[in-house]
Amino acid sequence: MNTSETKIEWSEKYRPTSLSEIVGNNKPASDLRAWALQWQHGIPDQRAVILHGKPGVGKTTAAHALAHDFDWEVIELNASDQRTASAIRRVAGMASETASMSGGTRLIILDEADNIHGTADRGGAQALVKIIKETSQPILLTVNDMYGVSPSIKNLCMAIAFRSLQSRSIALLLRKICQNEGIVCDPEALLKIAENAHGDVRSAINDLQAVAQGKRELHRDDVVVSSRDSRDTIFDVLKKIFRGKDIKEALNATYGIDETPDDLIQWIDENLPAQYRGGDIADAMHALSRADIFLGRVHLRQNYRMWRYAGALMTSGVTVSKSREYPGARFMPPSKWRMLRSTRTSRQVRDAISEKIGVQCQTSQRYARLNLLPFVKMLSADRDYVVRLAAWTNLDTTEIAYIIGSKKDTKKVKTIHQEAQELLKDVALEEVDIFGGFESRAKVAQEKPEEKGKRENQVKPVEQGKPEKKIEKKPEKKSQTSLFDF
Repeated sequence: MNTSETKIEWSEKYRPTSLSEIVGNNKPASDLRAWALQWQHGIPDQRAVILHGKPGVGKTTAAHALAHDFDWEVIELNASDQRTASAIRRVAGMASETASMSGGTRLIILDEADNIHGTADRGGAQALVKIIKETSQPILLTVNDMYGVSPSIKNLCMAIAFRSLQSRSIALLLRKICQNEGIVCDPEALLKIAENAHGDVRSAINDLQAVAQGKRELHRDDVVVSSRDSRDTIFDVLKKIFRGKDIKEALNATYGIDETPDDLIQWIDENLPAQYRGGDIADAMHALSRADIFLGRVHLRQNYRMWRYAGALMTSGVTVSKSREYPGARFMPPSKWRMLRSTRTSRQVRDAISEKIGVQCQTSQRYARLNLLPFVKMLSADRDYVVRLAAWTNLDTTEIAYIIGSKKDTKKVKTIHQEAQELLKDVALEEVDIFGGFESRAKVAQEKPEEKGKRENQVKPVEQGKPEKKIEKKPEKKSQTSLFDF
């Protein structure tokens, strides 16, 4: 064996260069080819495609094989690159608007698109949506978990699932590699490597190279590879809970996912009615309710050791509640999360209003949201009150619309906002009167002595024909310090 060849990773050396060489995912490869053929007749309705599946099943390989088959230039933005809005517009945006240097087609590949989130990637998802809508070049996204992709992106793309390969299929691939490398291999040794890979072809080839390099024969005893930690997705865990029979396997599966018990119980609660029937639902709900009690104690006492009891009840408890097998229904994400996503803008407006009220009343935003805002919304039936409130707290049209339960583009909201702005301009010495009228001590204190004396010496003109009334000095009222200080 050549010394230079031993330094080459076999996973790269034997990487398929054509879709016809893809192993175990013939249907996804065929669908990907059909999508690419549409670009030869113009811009299709779905300008982007999402390849989703576990790591190592061949998504990125299929993307480059597609480009090779159709002689497309590749522009790739992978997970190691910065994926801010500006970076995506600069790289993918420019490439999507123009053809290659030779006038051909460019394939824009965005690897691990489900990881576009957080501060580093802020605005990346919105920029990608705009690029997909306007692109004149094909775009291909690869993701490990479709649930991590925003709905706005998924709605614009064709989704193609790549499945994990069976151990026997991987073993056949490993045998071909051994034949090319001139290695006599034991079928049991190859099967052991394939089973340890858990459907990850790339890992299986890397393991084969590690144990076989430098050898001419490979036996089962030569295969000494550590058991690979296969991280299940939330859908794999749900499958083991609802359709499995091993309670220990169901519990252990939860250790490999990035979900807290508080999140996991939402998934189980959402899918339980669709997975079980009759009395099994009642038994499983009883176990789930017990798990929820332990979660409540965790938050109340900050004793996170109780998570273990909650986890056992919501997994093993639900699994043993099943008395027979049921036809599998599709797993769905928690509807509560979908509702929170749909009301995110409304909640942001609510919190902004609460913060402004809290500042004026010298209370926390949380106290204002829970105790003051409901009362303010009740008082908003009085239009004059809303105008003064909008001026006092400097509400914009969106916030005014939330207070009165209207849309921000209505004439009523615009008029209230305009009157509030005019009221702010007219008020010089007195603060905005919301509940009864009060004078701002701060503004009076800032007056110059000559201006203060001039204002105090001003006398209201006497109407003709009427005697001047003696003005009795009334005791000074204390200024109002909060919304509810009468």
